[in-house]
Amino acid sequence: MTTSETIDVIARRYACRSFQDTPVPEEIVRAVAEAGVRAPSAINRQPWRLTVVTDKQDMAEIEQVGVESLRATDPAGYARAENRGLRLLYNAAALIIVSTEEMVSPYPVAMDAGIVASHLVLAATSLGLDTCVAAMPGAGLDDPVLKAKYLPQGFDFAISVLLGYAATPGGTPHVPDFSKIVYA
Repeated sequence: MTTSETIDVIARRYACRSFQDTPVPEEIVRAVAEAGVRAPSAINRQPWRLTVVTDKQDMAEIEQVGVESLRATDPAGYARAENRGLRLLYNAAALIIVSTEEMVSPYPVAMDAGIVASHLVLAATSLGLDTCVAAMPGAGLDDPVLKAKYLPQGFDFAISVLLGYAATPGGTPHVPDFSKIVYA
């Protein structure tokens, strides 16, 4: 099998859902965010913005409002969150919110946000962090007050990435199903 440092990072990355209560050094968070903005986008429009949140009170506010939003609007999402101790951010040290411009475009901005998220998790993993790509924090950012606080005007929540150090290191990546590859 052909391998490289990048392929090794991809193979070992997993979704961490329990982080230590240890801050990530600012320069590492900055390096991860900067890797995200290096992501390519359709016709180089870069229709996304990144909001980095490291303040524990801010993160708790997003989580609390998100849980209440799920309870009121998404019973299945709330049940899933309830099974995980009503933790949407899993005690992560940092939350990077990827928001996308509100626009009508033949180029799907959600695809661009996904590429940014991929850059974020791979950069973080290569720097020794654990990550989780998370959509549920968006429930908290539907709140108009929090949306105005954390997202630029004219932007909507797309996806987020949680960063930190695993409470139990050595998580297991998902098992890839190579039968999903078709060589034509």
